[in-house]
Amino acid sequence: MAQIKKGDKIKVHYTGKLDDGTVFDSSKEREPLEFTVGDGKIIPGFEEAVIGMQPGESKTIKIEAEKAYGPYREELVAEVEKTKFPEDVKPEAGQQLQVKQENGQVIIVTVLGSTDTHVKLDANHPLAGKDLTFELELVEVA
Repeated sequence: MAQIKKGDKIKVHYTGKLDDGTVFDSSKEREPLEFTVGDGKIIPGFEEAVIGMQPGESKTIKIEAEKAYGPYREELVAEVEKTKFPEDVKPEAGQQLQVKQENGQVIIVTVLGSTDTHVKLDANHPLAGKDLTFELELVEVA
């Protein structure tokens, strides 16, 4: 059997866990993740981990934050005046919102909290700054 290399289109089942064992995502109850190795659509550490695997092979890997969703960046946390929100939006801690930037790009932010006048928003990925452990099973080369 051939080993996986960049350019191969593959299908992989995975379970992602945090350091405390909390599962943050898994493909076990759905179709396996399908992607082309090296196309940059998957976090770098995940792509690197599948290179050299063979269909049917399983392994567990740990990906440092820098090769996952990057470090947590304080500059991506901001306070916004409540008057900037539509009247029907009532921001609550933990809520995720779509925000349209001045350049037209839409990003997802998490509400950290609010006061009578301001809302504190976090534009970091929810897994930024976290090391991730993945259990991988290479299902097939598509």
